[in-house]
Amino acid sequence: MTDPADDGTEDRLTYADTGVDIEASENATAALLEAFGSDLTTEYAGLIDIGDRYLALATDGVGTKLLVAEAIEEFSTIGIDCIAMNVNDLVAAGVEPVGFVDYLAIDDPDETITNEIGEGLAVGLEEADLTMLGGETAVMPDVVQGFDLAGTCAGLAAKDELLEGEAAVGDTLVGFPSNGIHSNGLTLAREAVTRDHEYTDPFPYDDERTIGEELLRPTRIYTDLLESMHDHGVRAAAHVTGGGWTNLLRMGKYEYAIDDPCPAQSVFKFVQEEGNVTDEEMHRTFNMGTGFVVAVPEERADDLVAETDGRIIGHVEDGRSVEIRGLSLS
Repeated sequence: MTDPADDGTEDRLTYADTGVDIEASENATAALLEAFGSDLTTEYAGLIDIGDRYLALATDGVGTKLLVAEAIEEFSTIGIDCIAMNVNDLVAAGVEPVGFVDYLAIDDPDETITNEIGEGLAVGLEEADLTMLGGETAVMPDVVQGFDLAGTCAGLAAKDELLEGEAAVGDTLVGFPSNGIHSNGLTLAREAVTRDHEYTDPFPYDDERTIGEELLRPTRIYTDLLESMHDHGVRAAAHVTGGGWTNLLRMGKYEYAIDDPCPAQSVFKFVQEEGNVTDEEMHRTFNMGTGFVVAVPEERADDLVAETDGRIIGHVEDGRSVEIRGLSLS
């Protein structure tokens, strides 16, 4: 990638500039957990011991991707994002998602909007092989403007199925392609692409889609990887979401040397150029083409790749950083 920092201009965008400071967010979350003495046992899900198995819970929302949906009045895909952001976290813990509940807060209930949201949820549920257990719609005009969509996913894992959660020096890193921006970094992406464009403008790299439609491309669901992950001894996994490639550090404090990442889709080039965003900021914010990464013993990596659409992207070394495309992230 070409780093816009080299052109000497001063109009570069960062995630913090657009109102999202990842470090401040992480500090606030840590303070919240400290307040009630949380004893979370994985990086991606909370676990309850129910005898021979664990009950796992994860919760997440769609984020400011909703504002793109509102801008172009297209609500049929964001339900898929809501499912994906939750089930992918459970997959990163080695847990099979089994049930889901949604929460829709809205200022003015609209049957067309809620029906389209429901259509997306139904597609996501089918793709993830999930059951909808219920949900809540709250009409709160004094609290929200527009609407917010979030959900909670429950999963089950036998005690010997839970991933170790810790990579090991010498492990091979296998990456799985994303299909675009997914549901993180949209605050930065929206600010960048609307500097000189409308969401309804043609997307420069695919004139059959608009910019808004490209940003709304629904998050890939990775539940199909679970069986192969267990069969081939995956030790740890990272769902590449908020924080971008620094999520790999959640697999343990090592050096993650990325030699051959999945190619970044054209939407990332577009966002980077329009926002004059540095390479480092892009990799700290977005998945940059790789939405899910696992650490697996070297001798088992080829078999995992053969069964999936994954590719060997690097390996684990001593250290404490993510080394990718000439960048060192920590």
